This record gives sequence, C-alpha cells and structure tokens, in this order.
Amino acid sequence: LNPIHTSAPMPPHSSMDLEAYIGNYTGFTRLGRLHFIAQQEENLRRDALRLALDEVKRRSNTALYTELALIDPEVFPRDDAWVESIEKRATQTLEKLEAELITHKTSLVKEHIRMGHNDLGDFHSESGDFHAALKCYVRTRDYCTTTKHTVSMCLNVIRVSIHMANFTHVANYVTKAESTPDASDALLMAKLKIASGLTYLDSKKFKLAARKFLEVSADLGSSFNEVVSAQDIALYGGLCALASFDRPELRSRVIDSSAFRSFLELVPDVRELVHDFYGSRYTSCLSYLDKLKPDLLLDIHLHQHLNTLYEDIRSKALIQYFSPFMTVDLTRMAAAFNREVMDLEKELAKLIMAGLIPARIDSQNKIVFARHADQRHATFKKALQMGEEHMRETQALLLRLNLLRADFTVKGVGELHNPSKSVRQERRHDAAAMGGMPSFSGGLESAL
Repeated sequence: LNPIHTSAPMPPHSSMDLEAYIGNYTGFTRLGRLHFIAQQEENLRRDALRLALDEVKRRSNTALYTELALIDPEVFPRDDAWVESIEKRATQTLEKLEAELITHKTSLVKEHIRMGHNDLGDFHSESGDFHAALKCYVRTRDYCTTTKHTVSMCLNVIRVSIHMANFTHVANYVTKAESTPDASDALLMAKLKIASGLTYLDSKKFKLAARKFLEVSADLGSSFNEVVSAQDIALYGGLCALASFDRPELRSRVIDSSAFRSFLELVPDVRELVHDFYGSRYTSCLSYLDKLKPDLLLDIHLHQHLNTLYEDIRSKALIQYFSPFMTVDLTRMAAAFNREVMDLEKELAKLIMAGLIPARIDSQNKIVFARHADQRHATFKKALQMGEEHMRETQALLLRLNLLRADFTVKGVGELHNPSKSVRQERRHDAAAMGGMPSFSGGLESAL
C-alpha cells in the first residue's frame, strides 16, 4: 500500500460531496484518495468503498481490491472469482510483455527496448506494484534517444515516486527534467513545479512549497489530475503561503497574482480566507479555517501537516494583531480570535517565550504590554560606538606617522634581494614623512 496512506487522527465529520470531489482525479490517486477517506471518515466510509471498489474492478490491482474489501467485509464481501480471473490474466500479460522485451533486446533496436521497458512499467503501475514499475521506468533511461523520451521517463518516475511517497526520487528527477531543452514548455514546467511543491511540503518547508505552487501556470487545467487537481493547488499554495509569508510577500505573490487568482476562484473559501487574513479580519479568517479542517484532514498530502500549518497561521495572526499596539486588552483580543481568555494567554506566553512577540502579560488585569526598544538609549549607544571607532582609527594613523618619521620599516624577503628597490622605497618614505603625509607602500603596510 502507498506509504502516504497511513493512519491519521480521526478527523471531525466531513460533509464533502464525495462524488464531486473524487471526480477531480484520475488514475491511482483517485483510488488512493478513496481508500484513505474510507479508512478515516466513518460517515463517508460506505460511499468511498463503493466508489473505490467500482474503480478498482476496472483495473488489475487485486492487492488493493483485497485491502478495500477487508475494511467492511459484511457490506462488501470479497469477490474471489474476480480476483482469480484477474490474477490469471495478469500473469499471462506479464509473460507476454517479458517475452516481447527479450525479443527487442535481441534486435538491439534502442527504441523497441525502451518501449518494452515502458510497457512493463505501465503494467506494474496499473497493478499497483510501484516498486517494479519504478525499476522498469528507470531502465528506459539508457535507451532514450531524444529529449522527449527523457522528459517522458522523468514524468513516469515522478508520478510513481509520488504514489510511493519517495520524494527523494521526485526531487532528483525534477532536476533532471528541468535540465532538458524541453524545460521551456509551460505545461511541463507546471507539472515539475507541482512535484517540487509536494516534495517541499513533505519535508515541512512550507515557504518553498508555497512559492512552487504559486508559480504553477493557470494553463495546467486537468492535465495533472493523476497526481493533484487545480483545487489542490489553491489549497496547498494558499495554506503554505499564510503559514510562511510576511504581509508584503502575501500581497505580491498571492493576492495580486493573476495566475494564482484563477486557482483561488476554484476554492472560494480559501480565497476569502486569504483576504480575511490580510485584512486582519481574524474572526472570519479563523471560522474559514475551522470550516475547511474536516475536509483537509482527508487529503492524502496535507493531513499530516495540517496541525502545524494551522498553528503557524494562528501564531502569525496573533503577532500581526498585536504589532501596532502598546497595550492590548486580552478580553477583547480573545473575542476577536474566538478563544477563551486563559487559552489565549497561554498561546501568547509561548510566543513571548519564543521571542516572537516583544511583550509582557499582566495576568491579573488581563493586559498585554509591548516591550519596544528605548530609542534614546539606542541612539546614545550607537554614538558612543562611533566615537570609539574614530578614536581607534585616529590612534592607528598617528602610529603610522610616527613610524615613518622614525624611519622604522621592516623589509620583506624580496626587498633583501633587491637593494635598489629598497632604497627607492626608503626615499619615498622620507619624502612622505617630510611632507607630513603617510605613505602606504607595500613594505610598510606589510610590516604594520
């Protein structure tokens, strides 16, 4: 089973339209998402299983079919006859493809060998054996004769690696695909940016992930639905941006971005969430977060990072709320964030201890006082530092002048072997000393 489909905390009940949601996906990710929802959401379990079993019966993935049937065997009993017939047919197909590959290797025609490995990779991918599929796709690398073949190989490896949650492979082959001459293609670059974004998301590098998702071209459409949908770009990009961008970057890269705006229009709740956060409408912003959470916990890529993202967004909102004030009434702030005063006080204490909010809390009167730097003290301190630096520079200059007047020089190794050069330098030193001006010749400077 796909490693990203591991157990997660039971989410609140989701009210998503499952058929509309899953209609945005094709290929294995459609099955994987239905499987994950069936495991996590009790209210949607039977509908998810029904759709997943109908989908898997159109394929040859008997291993996944067995896992799905075991989730609720009373309602969806295992069809042993179907499993036996599919496995028998799959064995025959595999033998045929392997025999064809042997023939192609005998002919020594590179294109035929490449296609043979590719067909085997497609077969294993369809059967859900992604490890075997990955090996077959990687083997086509030695038989790629055009950049188009190389790009196709990279995309196949990226797709299978994402299903396996092997994001190290994803990153490596994204780099390889970007180095090909075809990397200027807008659609290809959009797919590669999505793959990079998912890699950064998996490693919790939310700012880098956000930038990649925000760079995805609006021309993507449904061309990468075997991995993510256009709605997912808005979700992943919007949440990662809120959790990691400052206000100017949020404005320039998200709100004012015409390309990303087309994705945000597909998910109105995320669009309103971003605008409410930027507009400091925190009650509305947090209500949208609460509304989205049950559905987001059912996303196979986002669920394991959701709590961290929500905490980061909430912390940024608290910091942003407090920044313009000298004092803040905790009661009013708690009302703005729809929180109990004691809970809010604990959150603020954590941010203060982390150095993110320069403030102190009056727990008795429920007031937060800002700790702004003493500008007068800072100015005097800077002036004293500048004075001390000037004194050091002046003393160093006087020392150089005194050394010159005393004709105190240290000759380098080259000067010892070249007396005429040394004499010329001494004459220059004497002339400089008589003129009252320091000389910065190489011999003196090396000595000092």
